Amino acid sequence: MQMHPFYLAMDPYLIWFYRITGHAFPDFLIGTFVLAWIALIIGEFTISLAFLAGRKRINKSNDDMLRFQNLSINALKAGDKDAYLASNRLANDAFGNSFFMQIALSAAFLWPIFFALAWMQYRFSDVEFEVLFLDRSVGHVCIFITLYAAAYLIFRKIKHRLPYFRRINKILDSYQGNNGEIKSLDELLPGERKIGKEFQG
Repeated sequence: MQMHPFYLAMDPYLIWFYRITGHAFPDFLIGTFVLAWIALIIGEFTISLAFLAGRKRINKSNDDMLRFQNLSINALKAGDKDAYLASNRLANDAFGNSFFMQIALSAAFLWPIFFALAWMQYRFSDVEFEVLFLDRSVGHVCIFITLYAAAYLIFRKIKHRLPYFRRINKILDSYQGNNGEIKSLDELLPGERKIGKEFQG
């Protein structure tokens, strides 16, 4: 299978990590772990840039969701069905916008994984390793995902010590702390029967 020019350019640098000890399995684990780290760091950096670029829109969407949710609860408490329906619809729209922005951020985090796996497909599509005590073997995808998960757990523990990511974490902490308080339907319980009558029919 002919390697894509992009992967062909990166291949000499990536494959170097797979030839450190001269022993096939340890080298495969080392190289794949390094590749997982590269994909993880690029993903973390990309999602941080995407967050910084869209922070105003994210803030506005979350503020709208909070505001309209609280307005809908107030309308429900007041027995104003029309105001409740209008506020609830706007709150759902804001939630939808926030949800799709979170999906976009997730894509910004995950895209390097697919590039890494595509390169591994060129290099290791026929490579499989037998699992001890089981009559089965695993390929490069299973090993990459396992090592990526391990790299992610390690990175979570050291992330706050890295200057750039420490700054991003501080922004996220302050951002999460300024979302305000969302009203709950529990506030309606004392007047539950009265409100139920207002909304019947």
